[in-house]
Amino acid sequence: MTREEKSQVIEDLTAELANNANIYLTDISGLNAGSTSDLRRAAFKANVQMAVVKNTLLEKAMEASDKEFGDLATVLKGNTSVMYSETGNAPAKLIKNFRKKSEKPLLKGAFIEEAVYIGDEQLDMLVDIKSKEELLGEIVTLLQSPAKNVISALKSGGGTLAGIIKTLSEKEG
Repeated sequence: MTREEKSQVIEDLTAELANNANIYLTDISGLNAGSTSDLRRAAFKANVQMAVVKNTLLEKAMEASDKEFGDLATVLKGNTSVMYSETGNAPAKLIKNFRKKSEKPLLKGAFIEEAVYIGDEQLDMLVDIKSKEELLGEIVTLLQSPAKNVISALKSGGGTLAGIIKTLSEKEG
């Protein structure tokens, strides 16, 4: 690979790192061609981009990036594949599901919404991470609940002040 090709790869990787808030680094070494193909197919279905990268080039891209990757560069040893996803837990679910049939891929580390996770033991926790959309949905649901109670109380009380107070006091008890 020429110097120009390497700098182009670093530039491309830097752009990918900048454009993705959720980045997983995995080890897929030891997977045969069929299993690797199955993993790529599963990643595509889960809307997860996957690419095998050279550690030195990825490390240089991380250094060139505006993001703070902390100790994530320390896991760049051996074979490394990168998974990008719009949803923070999608690659973790993909890895966990794929491991029902195989020992790999192993999670080396992850960068999720500016937080760094190191090590395969973090996988179960990453599966449970909720996306921003899921959290907003829960907040909206929690905020709607009291309003729905008041509206139902107003409707059921018949509209008179005494009926409203009576209905609200019954709901409290």
